[in-house]
Amino acid sequence: MVFRWFLSVFVAGTVVAAPPVDGSFVVAGLSVMPEPWDKEANYRKLERYAREAAGRGAQVVISPEGFLEGYVGNEKRTPGLTRERYVAVGERIDGPLLGRVAGLARELRIYLSIGFAERRGEEMFNSVAVFSPEGELAAHYAKSHTADDEPFNTKGKSFPVVTTRFGRWGTLICYDRQMTEPARILALKGAQFLLVPAWGSYGEMNDMMMRVRAYENGVWLAFVHPRRCLIISPDGKVVAANEGERDQVVLGRVNPGKVRRELLERRRPELYGEILNRAR
Repeated sequence: MVFRWFLSVFVAGTVVAAPPVDGSFVVAGLSVMPEPWDKEANYRKLERYAREAAGRGAQVVISPEGFLEGYVGNEKRTPGLTRERYVAVGERIDGPLLGRVAGLARELRIYLSIGFAERRGEEMFNSVAVFSPEGELAAHYAKSHTADDEPFNTKGKSFPVVTTRFGRWGTLICYDRQMTEPARILALKGAQFLLVPAWGSYGEMNDMMMRVRAYENGVWLAFVHPRRCLIISPDGKVVAANEGERDQVVLGRVNPGKVRRELLERRRPELYGEILNRAR
């Protein structure tokens, strides 16, 4: 009984809850608006809200799309955007600010996801990095679909699924969610939980779309937008959501062991070849 009662440890001044015996975990979506171009201010916001989330028991913390630099790579968000200025604000995956994000994840003993404008040489990507409680890179994904409104970003070409201590995860970024195929690919590759940081449109239609993506693939899903956050179960039910359009932390419990596979198992892929024909 004493062991069951003492299921928390202190790490760097933070209480870290041991995973429940059912394998579930607490995820926090940071429905927080970043400042355009100000990476230092946005890092401070990330730190503030990540600490709050961890203090409230979160074991996974997710920020919106492009949070680090304020999603300035979209020409609608930033009229008159130039390539030179955009490249200058880019952050390398091993850059100093990403190193601080990794250090924060290690200090708080959480998985910490950050959206950022990634620079690889002279190429730019709209990316997400997830750092583990050990401060190591656990997941790395570049946005694959856009509405042709990110003129200087190179599109990603793969849909990785990673294994974590809380199951298998896949990541989509904003416009990726509007295509049915990316989420289905991740589910077929074994993802149990989809991280969907976003910036673009939200509202009733988006809420329905996110619920359908979770239901049709039988997975858990976290949609994290500066003004909307949804944690959704594999049966399409919203288990947690933001309250009003203000900066806030949204907490929900996810159980990666409780996914639905029947729709995937009853598919007939031999009939679906026509969708590969781009002319149709």
